[in-house]
Amino acid sequence: MRKLLYVMVLFVTGCASIPDGVKPVKDFELDRYLGTWYEIARLDHSFERGMSNVTATYNLKGDGGVGVLNKGYKAVSQKWKQAEGKAYFVDEPTTGRLKVSFFGPFYGGYNIIALEPKGGSGDYQYSLVVGPDRDYLWILSRQKSIPEAIKQQFLQLAQSYNYAIDKLIWVDHSMTQ
Repeated sequence: MRKLLYVMVLFVTGCASIPDGVKPVKDFELDRYLGTWYEIARLDHSFERGMSNVTATYNLKGDGGVGVLNKGYKAVSQKWKQAEGKAYFVDEPTTGRLKVSFFGPFYGGYNIIALEPKGGSGDYQYSLVVGPDRDYLWILSRQKSIPEAIKQQFLQLAQSYNYAIDKLIWVDHSMTQ
């Protein structure tokens, strides 16, 4: 029984990790990240398969965590779907490394590895996020599109970390809810 508990603890904490060699952003400011983001591109995974018009909205929770609301349109069922979750910092709150959960006690890594604009004031406009391993990658924007220069910068960074950028799904945002 102890062995099983140990394996479960390793599994749950291991999923909130960051891939070897990948660095989260430093000098992160949560208040500049809160709000709604459009998913511009992603690597395919089962929980978003077949979805378009995907957004993620982040808000501050009373316990210091982050509330997460993901929405998207599922063409097969012709329905809007949403999932609510929560996220907490893994390290200090000035490092863009969080753990996110949509299913009870199970957390996955949410690692922000690039932001634009980096400094200054105002909200961040573009974000490159990866999960606990190289199977998860998202390009996010405050708008339904992203400037080509930022897109290329993010793709080059992802490729330098050995992400399969040729397998990215570019998300359609032609609908509104």
